[in-house]
Amino acid sequence: MNTAVNDPTRTVLSRMVDWFAKGWESSAEAEMIASLDQFTINNIAHDCGISPDQLIELAKAGPHAADEMIEMMRALNIDPAEVELRLRNQFRDMQITCAHCASKGECRKDLGAHTASENFAHYCGNASDLNALRANPEFLLG
Repeated sequence: MNTAVNDPTRTVLSRMVDWFAKGWESSAEAEMIASLDQFTINNIAHDCGISPDQLIELAKAGPHAADEMIEMMRALNIDPAEVELRLRNQFRDMQITCAHCASKGECRKDLGAHTASENFAHYCGNASDLNALRANPEFLLG
């Protein structure tokens, strides 16, 4: 039996398992938020600096809904940790924008092909923020 890591069958199966796991994780998070009373939802949303409706929408989008933003920052030579540390509110707003983005497929394709830095401005809702960050040497990766 061939159990090599590069076995195409295993790769497809691994991807399917990952896909189902992510879907379950997102569903569980959304159900957890939905089970909370309105007072608790309001308090959590307030603590996060977002509206209760945004909190619920973000929970539905799942915990990895803004992962592309971090990868895009790195592709643009921006240090995500530095931005999060120094510009917490802007970072949060950019995550919300990314989580609701309708161009994730195009973004992922460009990130995978290492062409994101040339193309992101055409579809990314965070393009103006990202361009401002990459113009500031304080936020660039080493």
